[in-house]
This record gives sequence, C-alpha cells and structure tokens, in this order.
Amino acid sequence: MSYKNHSEKIAQIKEGKFSLKENVAFFINEIEKQKHLNAFNFIFDDAIKIADKIESKIKAGTAGKLAGMVIAIKDVLAIKDKPLTCSSNILKNFEAIYTATAVQKLIDEDAIIIGKTNCDEFAMGSSNENSAFGKVLNPFDNQRVPGGSSGGSAVAVAANLCDVSLGTDTGGSIRQPAAFCGVYGLKPTYGKVSRYGLTAFASSFDTIGPFAKSIDDIALVLEVISGYDEKDSTSFNDEQKIYLEKISEPQKFKIGLPKEYFSSGLNEEIKKLINNKIEIIRSLGHETVEISLPNTEYSIATYYILTTAEASSNLARYDGAHYGFRSNDASNLNEMYTNSRTEGFGNEVKRRIMLGTYVLSSGYYDAYYRKAQKVRRLLKNDFDNAFNDVDIILTPTTPNVAFKIGEKSNDPLSMYLEDIYTTSANLVGIPGLNIPIGFNSENLPVGMQLMTNQFNELKILQLAKQLS
Repeated sequence: MSYKNHSEKIAQIKEGKFSLKENVAFFINEIEKQKHLNAFNFIFDDAIKIADKIESKIKAGTAGKLAGMVIAIKDVLAIKDKPLTCSSNILKNFEAIYTATAVQKLIDEDAIIIGKTNCDEFAMGSSNENSAFGKVLNPFDNQRVPGGSSGGSAVAVAANLCDVSLGTDTGGSIRQPAAFCGVYGLKPTYGKVSRYGLTAFASSFDTIGPFAKSIDDIALVLEVISGYDEKDSTSFNDEQKIYLEKISEPQKFKIGLPKEYFSSGLNEEIKKLINNKIEIIRSLGHETVEISLPNTEYSIATYYILTTAEASSNLARYDGAHYGFRSNDASNLNEMYTNSRTEGFGNEVKRRIMLGTYVLSSGYYDAYYRKAQKVRRLLKNDFDNAFNDVDIILTPTTPNVAFKIGEKSNDPLSMYLEDIYTTSANLVGIPGLNIPIGFNSENLPVGMQLMTNQFNELKILQLAKQLS
C-alpha cells in the first residue's frame, strides 16, 4: 500500500487498488509485528468494522473530509468508553465517560481511530521512558529514545503503524519526538484547538496537534480539529479555516534566524544540515536575517517553574477518593491519600509535583512563581518584537539527535535541556512546526523548527510545503 498522503489514499481506494478494511488490517498487523517498539497502549478492535461502513460512504460520495484516515490518539485524550490511563498506574483500568472535542471532530469527518499511544506519564518527560506501560523505542535505532512525551504517537507514524496521530505539546512534546523520529509534528497556537477532554498537565501551556509524514495531511487535520469550542473557554474562533488548498500558494517570507539558538550547545551535524536548508530557502527567493531573542536563556527555568506549579494543582485531583487507583494499605484518610499517590504516580510525576508545590508555597511564591510569570511576559515581548520585522522564525528543533535509552535518566537537568529550543513557543502561545530535514552520520533523523506569530499557521505550512 503505497500512498504519500490522504488524497492519494482515497484515490487508490476508489480505483479498487485496496479496500479500507485491508488498509486497517495492514496497520493492525504492523502494530503486532512491531510491538517491541511499544508505541501503543491499546488497540481498538472495532476499527475494521468501522472501516467497512466508511468505505461504503466513500463509494457513495457521502464521506467526510478525513474518510478512511487511520489515526492513533495519545493516551491523554478522552474517547468515550475507551481506556484513558495517561500511561499512569493511578488511572489503571479507568475508562473515559466522554470524548475529547479534537477527537470527536476527527470521528465526525469519518477518520478511523485505531488505538491509544504510549506516552510519558501525564505527558511529563522528554524521552518516553516515564510510562507505566514501559519505554517506547525509536524505530531508527531501538537502543535510543523516540523523544517525549508524545513518543508513541511519533513512532506510530514513523513506523507506518497508522496514517496520522495526535499528540500533545506542553513544552515541545510534539516537535521534539517528531524530530527524533523523522516526521512532521505541529504544535498549533494556544487556543486554536480545544483542550476539552485533554487530561491537564499545565493548562496554560497544553496544546493538541498532529504528526504525519506528509505536510498536506498536517494541514488537513489542522483544518478539522481547530476552531472555537464552547466547552473550552480558552479556545478561539480563528478566521483562518482553510489550509490544504492554500499551502501550495507561492508565498515569499522574511525569515528570522535567532543568534541565541545557533550558539554553543548545538550539535555540529545538525547545524550543518540546517545551514544547507537555509541556503535552499534563500535560493527559493526568501529573505533571511539574523535576529535576537535576548531572554531565551531564561526559557527553560521559567518553563519548569510555571508548568510544575500548574501540574501540582492539576494533579491534586488524583487522591484515591474520586476515581482511579486507591491504595489498600491505609488505616485512615490521610494514609489513603498519601499511599494512593505514592503507589500510583511514577518518579518523574512526583518530582514535578514536589517542585511545583515548592514554588507555590508561601515563602517562595514571589521568588519563583511570580518572577517566572514576569519573565514569561518578557519572552512574549521578545517574540512580538521579532514578528514586527519577520514572518517566520527558523531554529533547530533539538540540540542533539535521539539519545540512548537510560543516558539521561539519572540527570533530570540534562533531560530538561533537551527542550531548550521548544519551550519558548509554549511560553508565548505561538505555533511551531518540526520539519524532517535529513539524517546525521549515524543515520538518525534531524529536525528543523519553524515558528510564527499566533494564528499564522498557514505561513509555516506554506514554507514547509515549498521545502517538501
């Protein structure tokens, strides 16, 4: 089954080259054959039956715009009557009682949901090693991580286990695994996609977005999942709703290259591959200029102070009383709370809850949390000033290629620094897109990041299309 994007797939189904049922069966078989990658937490048995119904709609000309697209969903998004574990023991055996808006929009356009993908527990991690279901392996080198927290979703696309997947991005959790696995990954503007039905990690940062091998499919899925939702007060009714038709328009852009992102710490092979792409961009008629984002050095510290604070608040609900896991080893209420959380949460989640509780405590709130909020505003000002002069900002996605499993597990700070180029987009609420740009000398994928101002996703999609 050889097709480059969704429109090619539909054309081949209409021509009778294969059936949608065969297509879904192929993916399920591939998931089984490559189960050592551990990309999926759950496979949905009803996918083949649904494929039959959707194929009838395709042939009748009544199908939705995603008809037959086989999509995997990160296991932090709710699907009614399906497991929702967030790859955590504290939600073991929990089933969702409603469907997330973004997922429902896919279903309404006749996409086929094939299963739920593995991820770092509660989306906290940069390597997909922090999962109650076990670590996910990089399909290019099984001794390396796929990135995180949406590692399972990135691997599912990279290893041909589905057409497209949905992940979530709080500080790079779509773009970084997309770079490590050699696929496209889009973090939309904050508020562009409803968060209703997304299990919260850090509510002012969390964003839902797609992974795909084709930029056309990224554009098509964004069309479907974006838009205002009355169930999410932070969602926004953006006027730009058509992407796929417009991404091939021959636009020229002024592109900023922030000097802070190309300084020491960036792998030389990655820098060389990006410089090659920059030359291609110039040859296509785009202008490039060096810019400065002076507060970049504070982005990682600011990000981890604010997100852990929000996480400590959001995860307070998992107490053994309301839903999820409850410890049997408790003789009173306090012990039930303490033991349920101690036994249910993994080490990385506990680390972030403790850090977040600390920065919110009465003696440290002003020194840490309030100061970090002020720096967040300074970072926003940096990007606003840059976008007064340029259309797009081009940077590396990651400082290094995928690292070895276990290499950074005992060094949380080193792990956190893997997000150094991605956290700023979440701090300021702008869109970011990882573009696969080639491989290093070890045949490991390398990614490049495009960022633009809020709700200007079309610009980075158009440039990505020109480079595809």
